[in-house]
Amino acid sequence: MSFGAALALSTAGSAPAQDTPQLLQGKAAFTDWRADRPGLRRHIRPADMPAASQSASSANFVRVASRTGTEKPVVPQGFQVSLFAAGLEGPRQMRVAPNGDVFVVESGSGRIRLLRPSENSEPRKEVFATGLNQPFGVSFYPPGADPQWVYVANTNSVVRFPYASGDLKPRGQPETVVARLPSGGNHWTRDVVFSNDGSKMFVSVGSASNVAEGIGRRDGPELAKWNAEHLLGAAWGNET
Repeated sequence: MSFGAALALSTAGSAPAQDTPQLLQGKAAFTDWRADRPGLRRHIRPADMPAASQSASSANFVRVASRTGTEKPVVPQGFQVSLFAAGLEGPRQMRVAPNGDVFVVESGSGRIRLLRPSENSEPRKEVFATGLNQPFGVSFYPPGADPQWVYVANTNSVVRFPYASGDLKPRGQPETVVARLPSGGNHWTRDVVFSNDGSKMFVSVGSASNVAEGIGRRDGPELAKWNAEHLLGAAWGNET
């Protein structure tokens, strides 16, 4: 279920009692989000699946449903959901800074927005950074309560902004940390995280295609030579 550009937070509080968790089996298990609720389970057996078809594949793309103001996710007892922020442009990632500020990545706009929660009003909204290239991942370094940098994973690079806890804007210009990441293809998002001790940075790079389709085969001596010269699992062609 999508509420467009709105974000919701679950917070402890009172809520109506939810239905008893149930199990949907067979054809009854083929339902959409309107049947979802905490504790619901589905059991689908091979015999319940539709018969195989020799026709061409079909696509079923996401459809964004605008929130009218009444829809809310069903949550477990003891929790309630309220609207936290709206009016965001294509948010794809959300990370919380050690001081509680919420960094929201608006990937399509090349922008990172900072939201500062408030108990009695809407959150304060600030634009933390602009001019980014399809950003996705955000991480604070060093790990802990006193970070000095905000790292951002663009689709083709990793940059960092000088930062101190509570800053609404970067303390200087961005510095390029990784100048080039493989880019292009179907999967453009890149994430960045640090090990708990801060000694290692991990950057995820998705496949350029779906399951490396179209890169061609390598067999026999050619494959053996490739494996001897590259790390195990290294791909070629457009997946290099």
